[in-house]
Formats: sequence, structure tokens, C-alpha cells
Amino acid sequence: MRKKILVVDDEPSISMLIEFNLKLAGYDVRCVSDGEAVFDLLKPFRPDLIVLDLMLPKMDGIQVCRELRKQNNAVPIIMLTALQDVTDKIAGLDNGADDYMTKPFSPQELISRIGALFRRLQTLPGTSDETIYTIGRLNVLADQREVLLDGKLIELTPKEFELLLFLCKHRGKVLSRQQLLHGVWDYHFLGDTRIVDVHISHLRDKIEKNARTPEYITTVRNVGYKLNGPSLSETSSLA
Repeated sequence: MRKKILVVDDEPSISMLIEFNLKLAGYDVRCVSDGEAVFDLLKPFRPDLIVLDLMLPKMDGIQVCRELRKQNNAVPIIMLTALQDVTDKIAGLDNGADDYMTKPFSPQELISRIGALFRRLQTLPGTSDETIYTIGRLNVLADQREVLLDGKLIELTPKEFELLLFLCKHRGKVLSRQQLLHGVWDYHFLGDTRIVDVHISHLRDKIEKNARTPEYITTVRNVGYKLNGPSLSETSSLA
């Protein structure tokens, strides 16, 4: 079955360009021109991914992201912005976007990033080892894509979960931001690595008692991050 992509942009030329290239790539595509229309299509279309412009009439991209996440809708979102200011890009990530691209952009790069997101979300039948990572009070269930803190389910976005799982698989090792971008986002992100810092910050807000003195994810100055490993155990339900 073809993946469904909802494109939200109020510039017809850009929407048509994106729609044309995504359909050539084999996706089922719908386009709308304002933020409110997203919620009209959520149930009837059920998109697998949303390409969302930042500047929109009626409801802007930040508001759309915020409302979707408030509804616990984890659909992957790629934010499009014509603004070069990193603050605007980070604002999108802060409110639930998984990735962003700055206009003008190559349609092929957009297709590449969409493919990377889908690959990361895909669970291939028969390949899961049903690993459970236990770090103190935290349990990461790889196969179920669930995270429990003190036995309570923690709501993470798909990208936050992938980031935490990647850290679990490399526990105790210091990982640079570029390594995390390549390992979690599945591409070499050029230039701005703040996307990693934002997602790490979100993870800490959700799993740490005190984000300023983190118990699990440690910052290694001028290098990157590591998941603390001394109290971590790994089990498999297939063992």
C-alpha cells in the first residue's frame, strides 16, 4: 500500500512541485493551503507523514504541530521554512516537528528525507529481537516502541524514541552530534546540528527528574552526548 503524504503550503507553485515529485516517487499525496485544513483531512485521509510550511493562513505551522502533539498524534512532520533564522527552525522542532528544510530546497532532498523517516519507522517482520533496555527506573521496549518510567508509559514522538533507542544501543559511548544525525535521521545533516540538541532537551524533559542534572543522558562538552551505562541491563524475550 502506498504511503500517504499531506502537503500543507499556501504557495500553489510549491505545492504543485512537491505533489508532482512525490507522486513520481510513488506516494499518495493530498495538498491543502492552510493550517486548519490539516485537521479536516486527518481522519478521512490518515496521512503517514505531513510536509508542513511554517507560514500559513488561519493556523501557522507551529500551531498545527503543537495541536497535533497535544492530541497525541505522532505523525512524522517535516517543517518547511523560508526563514533563515535558526530560532524559527528550532521553534518548529520545539513544538513537535521531526525535521525541517529551508526554502528553496531540492525536491529530491525532500524525497530523501521522507524516505529516511519512513525507514526509521518501519519494523520489518521477523527481524525484531524484542530487546528491552533497562536503565535504572527507565525501560525501553524496542519491539513495542514503548518507554516506561517507573512503570508508567512515557509519550515520545517517533524521532525522540529513535534517538533514545540509538543511545541505548551505544550506551556508555560518547556520540557526536554528527554521529547521532547520521544514525537517527539516516542522512548526513549539513551545517546546523541544533536538531540533535533540541531532541535531547525534549527527551530530558520527559525522562529526567531534573533536566539540569540529568541521570541518564550526559552532555560531553564540545563533543556530544552519551547514555550513562553503569546501571543498565539488556534482556531479550527470546532468550
